[in-house]
Amino acid sequence: MKPFIPVIFLIIIFIVGCSVEEEKIIQDEKINIEKEIKPLEGVENMKLTSPAFKHNGAMPSEYTCDGEDISPELNIGDVPENAKSLALIMDDPDAPVGTWVHWVAWNMPQDTKKIAKGTEPKGAAGKNSWGRTGYGGPCPPSGTHRYIFKLYALDKTLDLKESSDKEDLEKAMQGHIIEKAELIGPYKRK
Repeated sequence: MKPFIPVIFLIIIFIVGCSVEEEKIIQDEKINIEKEIKPLEGVENMKLTSPAFKHNGAMPSEYTCDGEDISPELNIGDVPENAKSLALIMDDPDAPVGTWVHWVAWNMPQDTKKIAKGTEPKGAAGKNSWGRTGYGGPCPPSGTHRYIFKLYALDKTLDLKESSDKEDLEKAMQGHIIEKAELIGPYKRK
């Protein structure tokens, strides 16, 4: 019986090692886009702000399923001069079923300074996790969730069909991201 103990121990180590390596590969794929962002020298970092809430400040219920469920005003600043287009993703990484996508848009004009409250940006609209295009506001089932607005400056316009999803957009952006800005608005239902 004793000779089998080292064999079983080695099998357990092998299984755990494979599981850890698989998780590392998945994590590496998820952050692949982040590695491509190379801020330009002498350029201010691109900014994404909203008059509705401050970065990491609570998102007002007006922009959620508890309110009017309309998009908040977004202001964009310091876009790199060599950007050809902008892309926007809003998602919730705290959703119990995995990251829930609320808004996907791309091929926005590089000179976009503002996305008005309750409007869709110029450009192409992608599918959110509800399977429809356009903004879908926060509606967390429980607890506080973070809603992350991610703005990307790209060195080209994307050849991507309308109503593609977040994964399609992320693949199309690979190798073309110049800069990124984020705005986070937590929300908890009352």
